[in-house]
Amino acid sequence: MFKIKHLIISFVAIAILGLGACKSRFEKLRLSNDVAKKYQEGIRLYNKKDYSKALILFEGLVQKYRGTAEAEDLNYYYAYTLYRLKDYTTARYKFKEFADTYPASKNAEECRYMGAYCYYLDSPKSSLDQENTYKAIDALQLFINLYPKSDRATQAAQYIANLRDKLEKKAFDNAKLYYDLGGYDVTNYKAAVVALKNAQVEFPDIRYAEEMNLLIVKAQFMYAKNSFPARQEDRFNEALDYYNEFIEAYPSSKYAKEAKQLKDDSEAGIANAKKILAEEAAMIAKYKALEESDKGNKKKKDTTNNNLDIKTQK
Repeated sequence: MFKIKHLIISFVAIAILGLGACKSRFEKLRLSNDVAKKYQEGIRLYNKKDYSKALILFEGLVQKYRGTAEAEDLNYYYAYTLYRLKDYTTARYKFKEFADTYPASKNAEECRYMGAYCYYLDSPKSSLDQENTYKAIDALQLFINLYPKSDRATQAAQYIANLRDKLEKKAFDNAKLYYDLGGYDVTNYKAAVVALKNAQVEFPDIRYAEEMNLLIVKAQFMYAKNSFPARQEDRFNEALDYYNEFIEAYPSSKYAKEAKQLKDDSEAGIANAKKILAEEAAMIAKYKALEESDKGNKKKKDTTNNNLDIKTQK
């Protein structure tokens, strides 16, 4: 993916240059074999913040300078040029490549950090896939492990905290989505309970903990409410257990009133479920009694008819 993005940036830069004079000074230099002059011009263009032109020259020089004394500085500028052009995907690869290739360089620590930082910049919003977010956390943590005394380690730790906040929000939003979809499928309420509890295991200090615990009570209550009466008592009792956990953890919660209503409704739900089951049991018993009575009357009638048949025969 990063190669495609990188090629697009290079293509656009060349296309822009093509709009100018057919054989501009820059074009003549680009097509020449004077690598030393190209290198000097690339640095000059970079310092002038003409990154698109600098990139074109640097890309043509990387292979030619491989293994030379100038290669280290060239690759350093090349990575930063990509970063300045906001091609973070290619830049992070080049920064990492620099740190791996030149571990003794005075710029190795900086490039290791910048590679991780580019991952951070490439982390998408919480509603999207978070693969890059996890990779950014790993890269930033690796930097901290390698350079624990670095001035950049504190900033790296803050970036990790920011990324974890994003992951927490995604976990909460995903679980809440199950709750919101419960009206379409009652099992989504149970899925919401599971997702919320899993999120709390993955993120023990999640900043949404209070709201999540209330949502667990609500989801379990809705799951019980929409269940068959025979299942309701057990499921309402689970809602009551979650309520007790919530109120114990947050006795002064701003959601206490709402939680109390869920408790009262759960208790009323249990009473109603018991009433329905008792009525059903009474109805079944009544039908069984009527059935037995019908069987008895039929048997008695059959016996009477048999006796009459016997008398008639005599």
